[in-house]
Amino acid sequence: MSSASTAPAFADVTASDAALRRYLHGLPGVDAVGLEARAATLGTRSIKTTAKAYALDLAISMIDLTTLEGADTPGKVRSLCAKGSNPDPTDRTTPQVAAICVYPDMASTAKEALAANGGAGIKVASVATAFPSGRAPLSVKLADTREAVAAGADEIDMVIDRGAFLAGRYGKVFEEIQAVKEACRRPAGSGDGEAAHLKVIFENGELSTYDNIRRASWLAMLAGADFIKTSTGKVAVNATLPNTLLMLEAVRDFRAATGTQIGVKPAGGIRNAKDALRYLVVVNETVGPDWLSPDWFRFGASSLLNDLLMQRQKLNTGRYSGPDYVTVD
Repeated sequence: MSSASTAPAFADVTASDAALRRYLHGLPGVDAVGLEARAATLGTRSIKTTAKAYALDLAISMIDLTTLEGADTPGKVRSLCAKGSNPDPTDRTTPQVAAICVYPDMASTAKEALAANGGAGIKVASVATAFPSGRAPLSVKLADTREAVAAGADEIDMVIDRGAFLAGRYGKVFEEIQAVKEACRRPAGSGDGEAAHLKVIFENGELSTYDNIRRASWLAMLAGADFIKTSTGKVAVNATLPNTLLMLEAVRDFRAATGTQIGVKPAGGIRNAKDALRYLVVVNETVGPDWLSPDWFRFGASSLLNDLLMQRQKLNTGRYSGPDYVTVD
């Protein structure tokens, strides 16, 4: 079951399903009360005005601007790409977003629209592997991934098989992540040969316990995830400060053990600047400034950008703009 992507120090851990289960169930149990208390304390910390402008711009630069609806059209995706490329047409100092996140069939549209709008540096992220349920044969999941990469996706957001995970079939989940990671490699002759980055979505609201979230974090990192992601945004419980704090602790400990840095992406339910700044405080206090970059921390969001722009304009001019200042997505 082990592969070259697994850190050598953990080769024995991933050698079999039984070894992987022993390791994951041997992780320290999560002190739920302590975790939630720490998240609540960090969430009350204020950011001084001198740092707030930097924090707002940083949050904008970390957004995966997302549309994942059955009614998505090429026109809607092009509009989103234009907005991500130039979030505030009245202020060219406004940073671009990190990525545009779409379904696989819209990846090529997003790639072309970003290039046309001066957003060539923005990544195209695509959900795959039968998002959001993950209920499909592995062959279908891999085809989904390969088609998204071939269409120009720079990043793949996959969902784990929560049913397999909750049944304790950790080896199956591990092997699926590895297989999707391999499918992220670009086809021969399609550019520089770099693989698309892989974000692994847990759907924390369905994992139910903090212990399960910690186990899923280590499982995904051992299997080769580039990012670990809280949720799809399609269930009642999505990103929360406590579950994001727990995942940040996991990537911190994984880097200490292996030397490999993994990114974190909270997604779903983060709608205003105040919440986004709380997350940045948690990042800084938990893993430090190494993760305060779009390369290592992202927000999966559709409406967050609007409030960040409003707050940015308020900070710069001393007044809020009218309701027509930002586009309604």
